[in-house]
Amino acid sequence: MAISPKHQVEEPVAKQSVAMSALHKATVAHRRGGLVNGDTLFRGITTFFALSVLLVAVLMIATLWYNARASMAHFGFGFITSNAWDPNLKLLFGAGPFIFGTIVSSLMAIVLAGLVGVGVALLLVELRLPRWFSTPVSLLVEMLAAIPSVVYGVWGIFVLIPLMQAHIDPFLQKLFGWTPFFALDTSGGHSLLTAALVLAVMIVPTVTTISRDVIRVVPADQREALLALGGTQWEVIRFAVLPYARPGIIGALILAMGRAVGETMAVTMVIGNSSYIGPNVFSSADTLASRIANNLGDAGDLELSALFELGLILLVVSVLLNVLARLLVWSVSRGSAAMA
Repeated sequence: MAISPKHQVEEPVAKQSVAMSALHKATVAHRRGGLVNGDTLFRGITTFFALSVLLVAVLMIATLWYNARASMAHFGFGFITSNAWDPNLKLLFGAGPFIFGTIVSSLMAIVLAGLVGVGVALLLVELRLPRWFSTPVSLLVEMLAAIPSVVYGVWGIFVLIPLMQAHIDPFLQKLFGWTPFFALDTSGGHSLLTAALVLAVMIVPTVTTISRDVIRVVPADQREALLALGGTQWEVIRFAVLPYARPGIIGALILAMGRAVGETMAVTMVIGNSSYIGPNVFSSADTLASRIANNLGDAGDLELSALFELGLILLVVSVLLNVLARLLVWSVSRGSAAMA
């Protein structure tokens, strides 16, 4: 009996369907065995790791809060505004000068690093430099992030401070000495300005790398539209690139400021470590991190509690800055994905 072509086609299809059904049943049976348990175990392990990060953060805050109870009970809210730090006789402690030094040095560093970092990012992305030049510049900028902070501190002591004392400080004082910001320099180069310059060098890689990545995701249509209207390259950067990338650049600056706020060794080695609140950037000062590093070893009970409260303030400020930065970077990334 002859087999029709239709049956010749349907028979392999039927066999393939039976084989697929058998394979599916075997897979389901296998999953009901050990594979499901393996997936569940893996999910449990990764969930534990994720929760452990949150647990560490909560434990850090709880530890700082617990050890700072004596200081908070003794000084109250006045601890934040007071500028006294006398561990010897009066046992008066206040965070005012250290909050001031932290904020001022970090803001100065952000201004300097922002100008340099965003400029380098625009240079690498928008100006279409030759690869033989742009690649080494990118590698050099990223390599700065790998240098330990103590090395920056040593560089600040032996290179930057003599340079500041001999050339930069007198030059700035000659030009702007009539303002209270650049008054007479009596710190010997250990000053807010020196600390800001060291911090700026340290955070330039963060600003440059994130700004470069954000500028790269700006849609090409925006650039081409402005070029089609006769815009120059500067106008394209000003009106098409920077407005779109602004949230991401701000996020990069805030992330960099988070590192500047918490930096310890490099700042401790060049800032002078004295309680100061005032406009003169040539004056020696202190930060939250440097005060903790200098006084933690030989602190009494109440001073130790005050140092824990300084750490709690520093931790809260750093966390808030990082959360805000990531929200801004996420907003620009979401906008670029929506326009793609």
